[in-house]
Amino acid sequence: MAAELFFQTIAELGALLDSRKLSSAELTRAVIARTKAVDGRVHAFNSFDEAGALASAAASDARRAAGQARGPLDGIPVGLKDVIAAAGQPLTASSKILANYVSPYDATVTARLKGAGAVVWGRLNCDEFAMGSSTENSAFGPASNPWDLARVPGGSSGGSAAAVAGGELIAALGSDTGGSIRQPAALCGVVGLKPTYGLVSRYGLVAFASSLDQIGPLARTVEDAALVLGAIAGHDPLDSTSFQADIPDYHAGLKQKKGPWRIGIPKEYFGTGLDPAVGAAVEAAIAFYRSQGCEIKEVSLPHTQYCLDTYYIIATAEASSNLARFDGIRYGHRASGAKDVVDLYFQSRAEGFGPEVKRRIILGTYVLSSGYYDAYYLRAQKVRTLIRQDFLSAYREVDALLTPTSPTPAFKLGEKFDPLALYLCDIYTIGVNLAGLPALSLPCGFTPAGLPIGLQLIGQPFRESELLAMAHTYEQAHDWHRRHPAL
Repeated sequence: MAAELFFQTIAELGALLDSRKLSSAELTRAVIARTKAVDGRVHAFNSFDEAGALASAAASDARRAAGQARGPLDGIPVGLKDVIAAAGQPLTASSKILANYVSPYDATVTARLKGAGAVVWGRLNCDEFAMGSSTENSAFGPASNPWDLARVPGGSSGGSAAAVAGGELIAALGSDTGGSIRQPAALCGVVGLKPTYGLVSRYGLVAFASSLDQIGPLARTVEDAALVLGAIAGHDPLDSTSFQADIPDYHAGLKQKKGPWRIGIPKEYFGTGLDPAVGAAVEAAIAFYRSQGCEIKEVSLPHTQYCLDTYYIIATAEASSNLARFDGIRYGHRASGAKDVVDLYFQSRAEGFGPEVKRRIILGTYVLSSGYYDAYYLRAQKVRTLIRQDFLSAYREVDALLTPTSPTPAFKLGEKFDPLALYLCDIYTIGVNLAGLPALSLPCGFTPAGLPIGLQLIGQPFRESELLAMAHTYEQAHDWHRRHPAL
């Protein structure tokens, strides 16, 4: 059993922990051993906290020995994308400019995981400042896809997805600004959930685009994602964008029959550029829901064609503002030999930021500059409103939308040199962030070459329970989540 502990689910491991057939220390050691065996090839982690993880596991076991009831995450090893703060741990955002920075505090989600008894095991690789779709932009080297080490794991939360897929963690947290949880989840064959904007606190998240960023779970199953979401969701007074709402029991909601559903198929998401294998797998998923009595209806999201342009104006504008704080003076990398404070500012940023981050800062500064603000940023915000209205109009006819997560399976490392080609990887996911909606990716098949394919379900605001139940219905009838890469 021990050899396969790292591929079991939170729910399965929880039953073993509750019955005392397994200790958290044994589980944590198995995960650590697995990570040491494979991460030299996967590079899912930027750093580890073995001593801290073992201490947390021992504390979990001690609580049970003292007769305390165990929560669903108590004793379970999890990891954090390296843009989420954990006290005393590196917080690099996979950037040279923060290479030596150690966080003095916990993000709210980190504190909530620790409060739930989770064992926080390490910091996960990502695209620099979460800007990318392949985890090739990391200043510490790219991550690889456990299903094919010559291919990308997706991004920007590629390390989180690869670690869960490869058995280096039981679950992980990522952040999603334009698809950065869902797209790597699809490419690595795991479940990834982007919650409604405001459902999960962003306090302690290194900001990329503040009106788009959202933290969410990556896990082996929909049930596991529900358990993690239940631990991290909820209002936080430290986050001014946090929404005050009652948090339901997401896990219990999986067992309540809520179907059949009315499912919308956006015609704009099934056109040119969709890989035939991906399209076939998604069509098979649509047929499954139809066989369950769901009403399948074609809908239109007419402003989809403007999503990419709108996203890369708004996201880069907010990145330009957010990343201005990394100036070589207050914290982060400081260049040596600068002649004056202005030279220090320019040199520190030139040395510390990578090419993609610089590209986005330049673009964002341009669209915010005098004479161009109205033509670009203001107009993009107006189009964003139209994109959100498209989704809300569709929800008057259907309960949720079903689409591919990514137009293609995982591509080879170094294959996409053109930034625009990488941006197009998120064509099916960015509209969700612009509209502030919840969406989930779950495995729905494999290509003939053995690469995972992801199915995206897009829900209505703050109706994660229904979204999770819909995904769980599909997952229970298929075994894609039971397949694991042979590392």
